[in-house]
Amino acid sequence: MLRKKIKATKMLNQIMSDYYHELDHASKSKDKKVAWCSSVGPAEILRSLEFEIYFPENHSAMLGSSRMATDLIPYANAIGYSPEICSYLTADIGAYLKHITPLSKAYPDIKSIPKPDVLVFNTNQCREVQDWFGWFANEFKVPLVGISTPRTVDEVTNEHITFIAQQMENLVKPLEKISSNKFDIDILKHVVALSRECSELWKKVLETAATIPSPFTFFDGTIHMGPAVVMRGTQQAVDYYKILLLELQERVKNHIGAVDGERFRLYWEGMPIWGRLRHYSELFASLKTCVVASTYCNSWIFKAFDEKNPFRSMAKAYTELFIVRSDEIKEKYLHEMIEFFKIDGIIFHDAKTCPHNTNSRYGMPQRLENEIGVPNLVINGDLNDLRCLSDEQSRTSIEAFIEQLEES
Repeated sequence: MLRKKIKATKMLNQIMSDYYHELDHASKSKDKKVAWCSSVGPAEILRSLEFEIYFPENHSAMLGSSRMATDLIPYANAIGYSPEICSYLTADIGAYLKHITPLSKAYPDIKSIPKPDVLVFNTNQCREVQDWFGWFANEFKVPLVGISTPRTVDEVTNEHITFIAQQMENLVKPLEKISSNKFDIDILKHVVALSRECSELWKKVLETAATIPSPFTFFDGTIHMGPAVVMRGTQQAVDYYKILLLELQERVKNHIGAVDGERFRLYWEGMPIWGRLRHYSELFASLKTCVVASTYCNSWIFKAFDEKNPFRSMAKAYTELFIVRSDEIKEKYLHEMIEFFKIDGIIFHDAKTCPHNTNSRYGMPQRLENEIGVPNLVINGDLNDLRCLSDEQSRTSIEAFIEQLEES
């Protein structure tokens, strides 16, 4: 049994193709500059300086979803990167070492990833992005610049915002020099306004899943989040989400669920298991269960963006991320999500190589169940390394969990 197909996917495929072909062209052009950026890094600054922006994390997700990653990780291990660290990092470096990219599989005329002119990171997700980008900066002999963000933040204070905003402003001069373009605050304001609009539309898209039956699933979200990740700050992303939102609103109006006969509604906490998205989508659909929402897809909702004060609002938006926050703030957030999306149970993915985005290791599932009575299941796996996952064990656990929900 499959979830219902979304018509806008055809448009999504085209704009993602255009995005990667433009990157490929920029990489070969003397007139264009390419910046590599972490997925929740200061893309707006780069876009305002007319860089074409490549996101290695998106490339690693493609390595995972195409099931290429597991075979490539050992090549990064062989040069000193532990099997225990981020499999985004190890898969991506392994792919580079073997001169392999899933882009060539999707777009045969693209032969390689784009060569960077600069790499820009933000450690709001984890320290690995700095190590990862540092390796490529050394390989390509190009500058590495970035932002260091505090971790386990309770309330985001003015001190936090000032600290991050100053680092962002300090990026402008070196990036100006690399881009050969003069920084213009009005262009940045325009880009931030587009990012804000993209974020607001993506939020509305995800919130359609609060309807019973849900017109949209977590598995749909992992696909349709593409423009919010790699094209925020552009009109194309805004236009796409307007079309997707209209389609989902039509589903809501006509009571069309993404999963036929929806009986249970689950929340996915943690990273996707990229190489098994279809497997889990079909498994949950066969159990008439809809995974309606996730922390992961919500990570590209930036409520704080304000074009009137671009640097401080970007600093606030990129520091309010779930992954940056303390357990107390995370649990409060999950409580709100459970109520809003009318959740019957939570799936916690314990991703072996991603401790920063795994929240099941220090008692959070048990605390939430004790506080609000929503049952949970922990699945052991990984974002990219399928050696960490047992399909049989996870299937048995999920089927037993749904039986538990039936009996409650």
